[in-house]
Amino acid sequence: EEAHGALINTYMAGLARSVRLFARSSSSNAALAAPPHLAKAASVRRRLEEQVLASQLGGGEQRIASQHNRGKLTARERLELFLDPGSFREYDALKAHRCIDFGMQEQVPPGDGVVTGHGLVDGRRVFVFSQDFTVFGGSLSESHAEKICKVMDQAMLVGAPVIGLNDSGGARIQEGIASLAGYAEVFQRNVEASGVVPQLSVIMGPCAGGAVYSPAMTDFTMMVDHTSYMFVTGPEVVKTVTNEVITAEELGGSRTHTRTSGVAHLSAANDLEAMSALRRLVGFLPSSNREPPPVRETEDSRARKDSALDRIVPEDPNVPYDMGALVRRVLDDRELLEVSPSYAKNIITGFGRMEGATVGIVANQPQELAGCLDIDASAKAARFVRFCDCFNIPLLTFVDVPGFLPGRAQEHGGIIRHGAKLLFAYAEATVPKVTVITRKAYGGAYDVMSSKHLRADVNYAWPSAEVAVMGAKGAVEIIFRGKNVEEETLRYEAKFANPLVAAQRGFVDAVISPSETRTRICEDLELLRDKQVQRPWKKHSNIPL
Repeated sequence: EEAHGALINTYMAGLARSVRLFARSSSSNAALAAPPHLAKAASVRRRLEEQVLASQLGGGEQRIASQHNRGKLTARERLELFLDPGSFREYDALKAHRCIDFGMQEQVPPGDGVVTGHGLVDGRRVFVFSQDFTVFGGSLSESHAEKICKVMDQAMLVGAPVIGLNDSGGARIQEGIASLAGYAEVFQRNVEASGVVPQLSVIMGPCAGGAVYSPAMTDFTMMVDHTSYMFVTGPEVVKTVTNEVITAEELGGSRTHTRTSGVAHLSAANDLEAMSALRRLVGFLPSSNREPPPVRETEDSRARKDSALDRIVPEDPNVPYDMGALVRRVLDDRELLEVSPSYAKNIITGFGRMEGATVGIVANQPQELAGCLDIDASAKAARFVRFCDCFNIPLLTFVDVPGFLPGRAQEHGGIIRHGAKLLFAYAEATVPKVTVITRKAYGGAYDVMSSKHLRADVNYAWPSAEVAVMGAKGAVEIIFRGKNVEEETLRYEAKFANPLVAAQRGFVDAVISPSETRTRICEDLELLRDKQVQRPWKKHSNIPL
């Protein structure tokens, strides 16, 4: 809060100085009679200065103060926090709307409610647009949309990520169908940029109606707690149609979308935290599909062995453990940036590094639903796998899965179709794929979790691994129909509740000591760095959406 207040005070003081300097220079220039042939140039410069200052002020000091009172930063303040100092280069600062209906010709602020351009994040180029709620509530007009489309086109042209900071009341009603056309132009570019450059959205205020579909099509979406919300129809419409009374926060706040719907992947407590988290996320991502993942210097050796991994999996196969802690012990500096950490907690997705290079992590979490795959987990992991495959990010999969979650709700909800998404995503992925089975790998879920049969490049099992059609007790009851259950269970466990059969068939490449997992994976990723896969020509695949 102190940093927030200091930033706001500094920003407002700078604006005040600009206003005073402009007034002083204007009065002094007026006192000096310019030669006639220079009068035009001086007039243009003066008008330009007025327009630039107006663009920087957005909706004016009063509306800026109102924005701050809501606990929100302005569009420009957010960009100052997100981008490297002094790196921002603005596009179309003077562009204005062309509407002449409903008295709009009397209000023509330069910039038209969105700040666009490019800058650097840790020295790497990104393109940005930041909607300005102080100007017409950040509503999208035809000109507003044209500014956004320009930076998206430029990003695809040069191969750089696009980051959108959304704070808008929706379509500008005064412009009617032209505003809707603007949204559709943005949507089309979201589709064209998908898989070409990373697209990130941060919801920092309202985002309602048609506006929600652009963030929904981007790769990752972050929301700010208590100041942002997303929904197709707001609380008033919901009440009118269904007679249900619900608040905007309950209907589409950050908690709803990061925990229940899965629409948003990350959340932040405030604007400052959001910009910091966004910079961290960008640091893991390549600039485009034409580049390898970024590499960061690290002193964490591939030879590091962690003896704690030898003890992390309980001897009792029914006792849970924290897969997140296990994964962190394998990664560089134990750093894991989880994506959707509060949604479908029975599977972990996120980014880490191995020898400084970005890797994507998918891992079953035994602490939630025993690590079973369900509808939400399958969809969450499938989308993440496909993102990594788009952008050349190797996939590390840690498996402890007893199967798919049974029950009427799952079957009626389409677990077959949703589970097939994850299977499809892994089978389709051509990036390096390394799989480690830490404990259970049962039934169809074993196949789905990047098994050798789905063309994983390297598959390991720990000595604690159990690769089988199902658990011993269930298998014995089916095979022996309830006879000699205890005796046959022990016999079944001795034969199948281990990784030996899978190793003998070549379904796992080696049974390794847990403490050497990091070393093995680093060696494999180096070996697979130049992996190439040829697939049959097709227009596109038809994943079971």
